[in-house]
Amino acid sequence: MRSWSFFVESITDIYNMTISVEVPDYNTSTGLIANWEGDFVVKTAYDGEFLLQANKEGLISLAIQLLTLAQDSVPVGSHFHYDGRFGSLEEGSIDFVIDKIR
Repeated sequence: MRSWSFFVESITDIYNMTISVEVPDYNTSTGLIANWEGDFVVKTAYDGEFLLQANKEGLISLAIQLLTLAQDSVPVGSHFHYDGRFGSLEEGSIDFVIDKIR
């Protein structure tokens, strides 16, 4: 596990916060691991543009999965599939893939 800390400053400088997350190390024998936080909700739609909506737990989960893909040890072409059939998206959502390209 890698620990990442982020300092987030709003554009209007109303608030500052630090977020720490645990990112699973990439392992060639197990591949990518998609961990989901608590009662996550992620849904997608398309109406002229792709729309991704998520609650706090869903956004944190997606952030961790993006950081997992960003590790130097993760090979190009590695990816996460998101779809409603396997419970990662709300029913009626549009399936999508996040793929590492370089």
